[in-house]
Amino acid sequence: MKRAIPVLVLSVAGLVPVWLYEPSLGIVSTEAATPSASSSAASGSGSGSTVVKGSTVQTDKGPVQVQVTFQGTKITAVKMLQQPNHPQTTAAVPKLIAETLEAQSADIDTVSGATITSGGYKESLQAAIDANAESASSSASPSASASAAAQSQTVDGSTVNTDKGPVQVQVTFEGDEITAVKMLQQPNHPQTTAAVPKLIAETLEAQSADIDTVSGATITSGGYKESLQAAIDAKG
Repeated sequence: MKRAIPVLVLSVAGLVPVWLYEPSLGIVSTEAATPSASSSAASGSGSGSTVVKGSTVQTDKGPVQVQVTFQGTKITAVKMLQQPNHPQTTAAVPKLIAETLEAQSADIDTVSGATITSGGYKESLQAAIDANAESASSSASPSASASAAAQSQTVDGSTVNTDKGPVQVQVTFEGDEITAVKMLQQPNHPQTTAAVPKLIAETLEAQSADIDTVSGATITSGGYKESLQAAIDAKG
C-alpha cells in the first residue's frame, strides 16, 4: 500500500512581497532650514522655537499653506502644508523657501512660471509672520509694561509762588536718572520763557537742583530750583 505523501501548502501571500502604493493627494511637503538650525529646531521641537501655520490661500491652481518655524523673530524653517500638484509648483517651492530664509520676510520675488503659487505662498507666509509677531508682542507686553512702569516715574514738584507768579515743575525719572522736566506753571514773561530751556538743560546735565541761576530770570530760577528739589525729594 502506498504511503500518502503530505502536501505542504505554501501561502501565496508568504512568498509574494506586498507592495504598498500610496495614492497622490496633490500635496507635496517640502522643508528647508538654515544651515545652523538643528533638525529638532527645524521641526519646531528645538528650545525656544515657535511653529506657526499660515492661512490657507485658495488659488486658481489649488490651496496653498505654509508652516513657519521661528527662533524669536528669525525664520529658521518653512514647510509647505498644502500646494498645487504641478511640476512648476514643485520646482518653485524650494526657491521660494530659500528666498524666505535669506530675506527673513515675505518680501521675496515671484518665481517665473509659478506666479499664482508664489502669490499664495507669500500671502500665507505673511500671515504666519504677523501671527508670530502678534503672539510675541502680547506675551512680552505685560512684563515690558511692568518693567517700564517700575523704572519710569513722574513726580510733580511743589508750586512755588514768586513775585512774578507761580512756578511748578514736573520731573520724569528712569530709575534715579532725571530724563525729562516739564514746566506746569511759570510766569508769563519773556525772560522766563527764554530762561526755562536753559534751566531744564542744566538740570538734565547736573541731575540735581544744584544748577546756576539764569541771568535776568533770578526769581523764576529760584522758584524752579525749589520746585525741582521738592520733586527730587518726593521721588526719594
